[in-house]
Amino acid sequence: MNIANVDLNLLVYLDVLLREKNVTRAAEELGISQPAMSNGLKRIRELFSDPILVRTSDGMTPTERAKELQPLIRSVINASEQVILPKSSFDPKSSNRIFRIMASDYGETTLIPVLLTELSKRAPSIRLDIMTPSDVSFPDVERGKVDLVINRFDNLPLSFHQSLLWNDGFSCVVNSKNPIRKLWNLDTYLKAKHVWVSKTGMGVGVGVSPDTFQKLGWVDDALEKIGKKRNISIFTRHYQAALILGGQENLIVTLPSKAAMQVQDNKSFSILEPPFHIPKMQLKMLWSPLLQNDPGHKWMRQLIKSISDDNVE
Repeated sequence: MNIANVDLNLLVYLDVLLREKNVTRAAEELGISQPAMSNGLKRIRELFSDPILVRTSDGMTPTERAKELQPLIRSVINASEQVILPKSSFDPKSSNRIFRIMASDYGETTLIPVLLTELSKRAPSIRLDIMTPSDVSFPDVERGKVDLVINRFDNLPLSFHQSLLWNDGFSCVVNSKNPIRKLWNLDTYLKAKHVWVSKTGMGVGVGVSPDTFQKLGWVDDALEKIGKKRNISIFTRHYQAALILGGQENLIVTLPSKAAMQVQDNKSFSILEPPFHIPKMQLKMLWSPLLQNDPGHKWMRQLIKSISDDNVE
């Protein structure tokens, strides 16, 4: 087959089709009509002598050949976009660019304030659009619709770039009048009532159960390893809400230490070291290969790394 006889637009069509697995959505993303997209799929099937997408009870399902092609096609598209990407310089002092950053409220309250302080000195007209994990999907990041993702992750797509920002230990926050402070040990910790807080990954969350250890995260994984289980009475996905709840006289909230430090000057709270070992968690920064060589994006990544490197151990 002569490459000169191949319509290379079909590779773009295929890339979007394999991501969306839906002809209508693929057509909408490419800005073409559904009949044009259907015709494109027909030509793709002829080009590769394979059905590519097959309708099943789960919707349009990629064939094995399509699964093999997907990373190769994405690589070709990435390389092509880098070839045509304009090599413009970036001047942070004059830029009014908006950077869209997805961050959990943990990252938003621990990292973003420091970032804003630096931006006010180095790039006063740059603006940030902070999004929540429920606002964003991995395909959004892959397409470059979101500049950066800052969060804790259990699993990451191999195609994304990532950088470790810092490691953080854990602390316990209780009301200063909570009598548990006078007898703080593992036994009293386990007998008390607890606030569970976590939000890893991206997308809309689902309900959790105190009986499902493998989905509860660092604190409960650490307890399970020593054969223990805490009494969780409240589940929340917001660290700010968890800190407020920690002000209740009968509750304990165990959360990353940088988040706990937000109440260190408040006399209504006491911060205690957990009475058992909890491995440190990692805060990571994630971005699309499409933005890897963008000058402004590279500058922002380097700035964030510069204000977080002292925290990596």
